[in-house]
Amino acid sequence: MSSPDDGETQVEPQPVEPSPATEPLEPRGARLRRHGRRARLYAWACIVIGLLIIVIALAVANTRQVKLDWVVGTSHASLVWIILAAAVLGWLIGIATGIVFRARTRRRRTG
Repeated sequence: MSSPDDGETQVEPQPVEPSPATEPLEPRGARLRRHGRRARLYAWACIVIGLLIIVIALAVANTRQVKLDWVVGTSHASLVWIILAAAVLGWLIGIATGIVFRARTRRRRTG
């Protein structure tokens, strides 16, 4: 019989660590929807950036003063400001139109 003092080392069993829990697999349809949604967001971002570049290019190319004829008079303004004001006004009208259409086509609550 050998004792622990004989020079032999005893190996203690190592505790078994639990394996990390794996995440549940995402269904293929959910993954495709998520990636499709991301692709649409990137497409919209590219379209918005492209339109913004076009508006800026139009503004830079049209820096001369022009005469504006109003119903009750005339004025002079830089074409840059007219283009930018028309772009912002069109954007705001688009937002307002979307809000009105959404409100008028919303499903009515019953009860």
